[in-house]
Amino acid sequence: MAFIKPSSPHTSRPGTTGHVMRLVLLATLPGILALTLYFGWGTVSNIVFASLFAIAFEAGCLKLRNRIILFYLKDYSALVTAFLLGIALPPYSAWWLIAVGMFFAIVIAKHLYGGLGYNPFNPAMIGYVVLLISFPVEMTQWAQPTTLLADGISTPSILDAFSYALSGTPINSIDGLTAATPLDIIKQNNSELLVDVYTNSSMFAAGQWAGAGWEWVNIAFLLSGVYLLYKKVFTWHAPVSMLLALAVMSLLFYDGGSSSSPGSPLFHLLSGATMFGAFFIITDPVSSAVSTKGRIIYGAAIGILVFIIRAWGNYPDAMAFSVLLMNFAAPFIDYYTLPRTYGHAKANRGTQKSE
Repeated sequence: MAFIKPSSPHTSRPGTTGHVMRLVLLATLPGILALTLYFGWGTVSNIVFASLFAIAFEAGCLKLRNRIILFYLKDYSALVTAFLLGIALPPYSAWWLIAVGMFFAIVIAKHLYGGLGYNPFNPAMIGYVVLLISFPVEMTQWAQPTTLLADGISTPSILDAFSYALSGTPINSIDGLTAATPLDIIKQNNSELLVDVYTNSSMFAAGQWAGAGWEWVNIAFLLSGVYLLYKKVFTWHAPVSMLLALAVMSLLFYDGGSSSSPGSPLFHLLSGATMFGAFFIITDPVSSAVSTKGRIIYGAAIGILVFIIRAWGNYPDAMAFSVLLMNFAAPFIDYYTLPRTYGHAKANRGTQKSE
């Protein structure tokens, strides 16, 4: 009798962790390019220093755990964490700030829990939140868009960017290089109608939707996210539900543009870390919900939390806090949304009736 000898199970998704991580690294390039074009070389210097510290901390932890260092470094997970944190940090961050963030991301949030696949929280967001709480001044000094720099002030060169990072020179000490972000401007406004803010602020005069530079950075990460969806690195459920929830919340509470308005749906979708978070942060397969229904709930809850914190919380952007809160809730969501095993009847959680 002849037996069929099929090959290994087929999958349309990338087959190895290293391949998936390389795709994610490749997908960050359009966003990094947009950040560099509009805010200078600071993001590049962030990523370079973050990558060096990530590899060092990863290798050190692997050595202490008696693991094969080169084998685990080849999964590129440490580099992905470095890229994500480097992008999230304000451009031209000091080396010591990046080092502290990477220490908490790699050592505390990842290896202390057992390494890749065991971390309950997104490592990059843990590093970011630790820095935001511990060093609020350094973490709120965002570079001014290059298109808005005053006469006589030039964009720092790539050598200047590394010099600022190595010397620890705070960017706010350099006249004209820092400015409030669009989210900061809207959050701090309590006297002008939104139409007046858009008219009087050079930030919005140069960017009609969500502020100079920011709208194009978000569009770049949106296109990258579509590429990752096309490559089937993750499913659409979490990012789409998050963006829809954020849009619905901002639409419900948009009062037409009063002085207390938190902004329009288009403003929230194209400002801050919205698209970066939707496609590169909440899609982390380890710390997010795993079922289809669970991912929809998980993403929607993050979108709602992002708007709540932006509108009524203490922070202008809220992606990191929202993600970490839902990382904490992901096991609870999975418990109630995991589908039943094929062939098994749905469990009855109520009291069985006696016949």
